[in-house]
Amino acid sequence: MEATYIETQQISFQDFKNQILADYKLGRISREMSYLGRREVLTGKAKFGIFGDGKELPQLAMAKVFKNGDFRSGYYRDQTFAMAIDAVSVESFFAQLYADTNVDREPASAGRQMNGHYATRSLNEDGSWKNLMEQKNISSDISPTAGQMPRLLGLALASKVYKSVKFEGSEKFSNDGNEVAFGTIGDASTAEGHFWEALNAACALQVPMIVSIWDDGYGISVPTQNQRAKADIAEMLSGFQRTEGQNQGCEIIQVKAWDYPSLLDAYARAEHFARTESVPVVVHVVEVTQPQGHSTSGSHERYKNEERLKWEGEFDGLNKFREWILNYSIEIEGKDEQLATAEELDLINEEAKKFVKEGQKKAWEDYQKSITVLKDAVIPLVENLEDQNAEITAELHKFNKIIAVAKRDIFHLVRKSLLLTRGNESAERKALQNKFKEIFAAEKDNYSSHLYSQSQWKTTNIKEIPPVFSENSENVDGRVVVRNNFDKIFEKYPETLVFGEDAGNIGDVNQGLEGLQEKYGELRIADTGIREATILGQGIGMAMRGLRPIAEIQYLDYILYCLQGMSDDLATVQYRTKGGQKAPVIIRTRGHRLEGVWHSGSPMAGIINLSKGILVLVPRNLTKAAGFYNTMLQSDEPAVIVECLNGYRLKEKQPDNLGEFTVPVGKIEVTKEGKDVTLVTYGSTWRIVMEAAEELEKIGISAEVIDVQSLIPFDLSHDIAESVKKTNRLVVIDEDVEGGTSAFILQQILEKQKAFRFLDSDPLTICAENHRPAYASDGDYFSKPSVDDMVEKIYEMFNEINPARFPAI
Repeated sequence: MEATYIETQQISFQDFKNQILADYKLGRISREMSYLGRREVLTGKAKFGIFGDGKELPQLAMAKVFKNGDFRSGYYRDQTFAMAIDAVSVESFFAQLYADTNVDREPASAGRQMNGHYATRSLNEDGSWKNLMEQKNISSDISPTAGQMPRLLGLALASKVYKSVKFEGSEKFSNDGNEVAFGTIGDASTAEGHFWEALNAACALQVPMIVSIWDDGYGISVPTQNQRAKADIAEMLSGFQRTEGQNQGCEIIQVKAWDYPSLLDAYARAEHFARTESVPVVVHVVEVTQPQGHSTSGSHERYKNEERLKWEGEFDGLNKFREWILNYSIEIEGKDEQLATAEELDLINEEAKKFVKEGQKKAWEDYQKSITVLKDAVIPLVENLEDQNAEITAELHKFNKIIAVAKRDIFHLVRKSLLLTRGNESAERKALQNKFKEIFAAEKDNYSSHLYSQSQWKTTNIKEIPPVFSENSENVDGRVVVRNNFDKIFEKYPETLVFGEDAGNIGDVNQGLEGLQEKYGELRIADTGIREATILGQGIGMAMRGLRPIAEIQYLDYILYCLQGMSDDLATVQYRTKGGQKAPVIIRTRGHRLEGVWHSGSPMAGIINLSKGILVLVPRNLTKAAGFYNTMLQSDEPAVIVECLNGYRLKEKQPDNLGEFTVPVGKIEVTKEGKDVTLVTYGSTWRIVMEAAEELEKIGISAEVIDVQSLIPFDLSHDIAESVKKTNRLVVIDEDVEGGTSAFILQQILEKQKAFRFLDSDPLTICAENHRPAYASDGDYFSKPSVDDMVEKIYEMFNEINPARFPAI
């Protein structure tokens, strides 16, 4: 077991003094960054600012117990902590404030996130993992309040897993599970459900997690007593306090934000509990001040009275720290030793201010230099076009009047110049066109890259291995195929684990994991509580630490509980870090047509629109689903795989190469050849479409049926357009509501694949009614597309074309 802060603090007075003064200086540097950062926003050099002033001391104390291999999942107030662990410098802080897109200058997000959102880079440039045990780690911050909490649970749970699970390369992610996950959250955000769900799960699972609550008494302008049942969160959490002898609950420590020695003691105790006993700890940091208010968008003088503002001035952490330093004395060998004089502290203050100003100046100059280089490359080329259109001179005049030139101003000038000179084929215009293509490609990379993996492990690079069948291949229930395939997966990949409601003991509600917990243990095949948001969070956090989690959401309808985390966190991990972090979670769920309002929804449009960045795979049967699992476990991208709920008891031929065969992502399959009309569908609806196609065949309409297989990515080879080119007619059939997934599919086929060129009839969509499906088989029949619906509506298309051959029904 790794030693904790308590066990290592045997130092000389001189070393103690040096540490104290170093902390004071770093605190002052951080405060000056907050002050100057606000001014940079208010003078128009930055767009928005949100800062960590007032929280310097608790973050300095937290940083002392934060070790290599540890992880933080926090929010946008933690600049002092980030500086203390060398994750942020003055220059990178201001580079982020200015939205500098240079990843070397702004490594947290390359200008994609507003200031205060911190991250360390977990990946090498090629997308491979760094050795996370050789660095202090910050999982990329997100703004949604309490949204960081589910992921925190997974980061902590990974340590518990690594105490038992080892695999080739696991030493890069853990040292026998001795790492602690640190979370930070504002007091008002503890009113969010994600906070309670994550803390409840941590207390049940007993994971090494320390949650710091920064309590300044307000949520922007709303006081604490209006946020929760009780103003004091520590009192409210008292029922979570663990009881001696019981393996449940957490430790709760309350400490004042301005009391430096007590903060050191609090975090030393918190680390000791978490690291040595694997116990979650809540550190409630009270009497926090916020000297500049919530953000640059408003003033806290509007909602704080004079008495409160006066108190905040007196109990500012850095002011109290200064008092403590000046009042500290100790007798050593008959001599009275002090830490510093007022003059020495004043000098530190001045040095901090100068240091920050120099760092800010360099960050601004570097940022401006990149814009100047761009401007210098473009303006002469625009000027060369002045004699070709008089309006260009006016555009240049307007451009030259701009005080602070941004990239958008340069690009607007170029694009307007090209518009004004359209039809001109001069060499000067061609030169500007070429330069525009070059610089636009660079900015495309700066602003739009890494939504999906760009590494060698991206899903589309995974080799297709078809399923192998022989005379000995058995016909079995679909659930048996996926179960036996999972068996091979857990044998092959020791870093893989699955967890969800009823996933463990009974082998999931449809027996797709039957018997696997007994074989592989409760850690790898695990039951969870009913808490979808943190089931997803477990997956995100563990995937960020090198494990390969399969997070099971029992039914597709229930995925709505974790859609916020999918959309705001998981889908954006690679994007918001510009390839600096990844979380290849597989979300396993089941759904489509079954029983009633709550178990047969098809919220696919919501998923695909809100979760760009996550692959959305919709296999038509369990063999296809098994193949997708095999594919995704070779990839480094997250995915949601929707198994067909009505397919578990249907017979399928079991492949002989379980655990090996793969289904390619982004590739459609033609499951029935036809020449008159192309029918496009996916998932459970495919079976009904196939039945409808057979009925259409009987009445003289030859339908080609296409199973999309994956919605994101969608038909990368544009094979559907080739089918439409042959049939000249297109029908998209979907169990989602009108304008749902069918609209997306139609846009992809008509706009991206340009299949409108081949149509002889209007494209048709056949969808569900715009309400949740009613209960039972009759409810399904009247709520979602039936064979009769499909046959009649497709027949109508042909009635319009040739009423003599296809008379009205």
